[in-house]
Amino acid sequence: MTTARLIWATHIAAIAASLTYGLAGISAMAGSSAQPGQTVGQAPGAPLPVGLYFIDTSSFGSRDITPRGTDSNINLPSFIWATPAEVVGGRLQFVVLQPITASSTRGSAYQSGFGQTLLAAQVAWKLGNNLNFSYLLGAYLPSDTKIVIQNPVLHQRFAITYNGDGWNLTGNFLYGTFFDTRSPTGTFYPDFLNLDLTATKHFGKWEVGPVAFGSTDLPTGNPAYARQGQFAVGALVGYNFGPVNLQAYVTRDVVQRNYAGLETRGWLRVTVPIYQDKDGTPEASAVIRKF
Repeated sequence: MTTARLIWATHIAAIAASLTYGLAGISAMAGSSAQPGQTVGQAPGAPLPVGLYFIDTSSFGSRDITPRGTDSNINLPSFIWATPAEVVGGRLQFVVLQPITASSTRGSAYQSGFGQTLLAAQVAWKLGNNLNFSYLLGAYLPSDTKIVIQNPVLHQRFAITYNGDGWNLTGNFLYGTFFDTRSPTGTFYPDFLNLDLTATKHFGKWEVGPVAFGSTDLPTGNPAYARQGQFAVGALVGYNFGPVNLQAYVTRDVVQRNYAGLETRGWLRVTVPIYQDKDGTPEASAVIRKF
């Protein structure tokens, strides 16, 4: 092989590797095990009244990619146990979440399966003047479903919530660190950072307001990987039926990086208190409305 042909072959191999890593990143949703936007509308900074809660957040999104878009349905059923125990003055809570996903990439047939199970503990503090803060530490477990992240992830969340005068003003940082950045099939997983934002107001049983979220891959040190990111805005409407609280919101990307198109996503969430401590019932209704 001549020197010129060898140089061209090297260039072509490098381009192919770059495309492979980029497309793998797209199918892996920017490496974020925590779906961007999944805690929008909730008030995770505030401690829950003692009890057991079921929360299911389901969404369908379509990304504008020519000539055929990418669609996905993600369902996030979870249980939260707010215990009577305290850690340094904050309420100890446990979280179990089991994602279920279905997706069609660029018009291909739908594939579905279970995502990574999240097991986590959270401590939430009331700081005074309707200001609250929480810290969550957990892990996303390995998954055998090839259309989702497969490797285990150390997961942390830092949330701050103001919940006075019927407001829910919340910022929630979600940070993931991969134990291994290569999947069994060779997909590259970058560490990620998500930010979910809520600014809703309650009017009786109704809740309305703007929401937003952003996500980004963190620096990888891998020159062949094209880092991805997005920022989306939208609006939320909720209604409290009694113990059951229902929320719906729609979001649209305003900017994206290396996703090949903007996404529009519709969301629906139901929050059901399975059990609540009788002494915490009055406070519980107020907190549930803020979810």
